[in-house]
Amino acid sequence: MTLLAIDWTSVGVKVLQFILSFSILVTLHELGHYATAKWFRCRVEKFYLFFDPWFSIWKKKIGETVYGIGWVPFGGYVKISGMVDESMDKEQLKQPPQPYEFRSKPAWQRLIIMVAGVFMNVVLAIVIFISITWVWGDRYIPVENLKYGVYADSLGTKIGLKDGDKIVLVDTERIEKVGTVGSEIIINEAKSITVDRNGELIKLPLPAGFIGQLNKNRLGGFSYVRIPLIVDSVLEKAKIKSGSLQKGDSVIAFNHSPVYFNVDYAKLTKDYKNKDGVITVLRNGKDTVNAAVSFDDNGNNYIGFKGPDKILGTKQINYTFLEAIPAGISKCWETLDKYVRNLKLLFTSSEVKVSDSLGSVISIGDAFSGVWDWQSFWTLTAIFSILLAFMNILPIPALDGGHALFCMYEIITGRKPTDKFMEYAQMFGMILLLGLMAYALGLDIFRLFK
Repeated sequence: MTLLAIDWTSVGVKVLQFILSFSILVTLHELGHYATAKWFRCRVEKFYLFFDPWFSIWKKKIGETVYGIGWVPFGGYVKISGMVDESMDKEQLKQPPQPYEFRSKPAWQRLIIMVAGVFMNVVLAIVIFISITWVWGDRYIPVENLKYGVYADSLGTKIGLKDGDKIVLVDTERIEKVGTVGSEIIINEAKSITVDRNGELIKLPLPAGFIGQLNKNRLGGFSYVRIPLIVDSVLEKAKIKSGSLQKGDSVIAFNHSPVYFNVDYAKLTKDYKNKDGVITVLRNGKDTVNAAVSFDDNGNNYIGFKGPDKILGTKQINYTFLEAIPAGISKCWETLDKYVRNLKLLFTSSEVKVSDSLGSVISIGDAFSGVWDWQSFWTLTAIFSILLAFMNILPIPALDGGHALFCMYEIITGRKPTDKFMEYAQMFGMILLLGLMAYALGLDIFRLFK
């Protein structure tokens, strides 16, 4: 990859969505800690969105609390007096405990303060999933609509998949929605898939190493939806040197090489940059028209084509508000269940490796759409909210779950861990988390330049 190949407009949109999404998640998470700390009369010294090493973008002191925005968009924090946290403020702990400090409060109150952030993220995820279900419903392409089948890429052809096949079963589970096969294979550690090939059902075994390669490729290199290529729009940026293109034109050739489906065109134009190419289309089902089109240095020609949903058709399920409540809650728990099962594979599967699965803020940001789409934005925000809740409740020092674990230990045994123990535990947790973040960031940077 070169810098010239980057679509900076798309990157900018992704960055803005990432910042907005995580601003919402972090603010509400920290608000949970802040509100419960205030409820139990703890002094809150700081409430920050993002981290602020050395300086802040903005800050203002209101009462006893400094509210601010940091410049490192990796999270946020609430600094509560008398609590061993990321600041590692040892001087405060050397002083006698004060009534307004976190360490002076009963264990059950400290437990509530620590789990309040996770609670807020769970509630937010449920609310967003319910809202998405109510506003947009459930829209997808059913597998039976794949009248042109799939294109079998290199990984697919190795297991016997052929162009035009329809994948209908993963092991014995029927596939209902287009685009879910790859993730279902990995999560279930499937042993086979069954395809519909010209009306005949054929079972294809998945050999050892297939799942590992599929996961490494981020679900790529296996199969893609195959559709005819039909012009949907011609943007003002498009440079058509001769001929013309109109909405509804069917592409039949590129530079005189035949094009039957979208994948044929993608292969022919894959590395086409700073060049002119001839697109041949069939207009009104009878007229053949040639159009000489310029490609820019990113390989774009600003010709839009109809997507699979417009050509194959979709199934739309609408919900009333009351129907959306159980459906949204179900989607929330399904999302968490899939994540936990994926996480489990890192420890139990011989094929799913940490180096292929782990990602940093770069991977998270890249998950957002390159164009602003509110449904996609809120869906990802809901997903990240429930995953953030799960990750934070893990019993690891420096995470909310670690603090909660020590509170529960105190409630059960009646013995409170010493401040020195909490200091060392916090330090260990911070080193562990920072090391993991650095490793994940390194993996993403490696992938960018691979």
